[in-house]
Amino acid sequence: MFKIEIEDGHGLWFDVCRADGAILTFEGENEAQAKLGERHPLMVQMERDTGGKRTRVVRVFRNDDEWKHGTPAG
Repeated sequence: MFKIEIEDGHGLWFDVCRADGAILTFEGENEAQAKLGERHPLMVQMERDTGGKRTRVVRVFRNDDEWKHGTPAG
């Protein structure tokens, strides 16, 4: 599972959320990368043109409940 994060310009990273406030997650990295480009095209293009990192796709290994019970993510 993957999620998208955006940097605020001050070194703090925030999850990209759905309209209902839940974290936006994806089954595949390519799907997450495509959605990042759709939702934040200007930031993605700026990274390509000028360098620097303001967006990222992050692999989510386990949620808190899975970690507590030792079950695999997914």
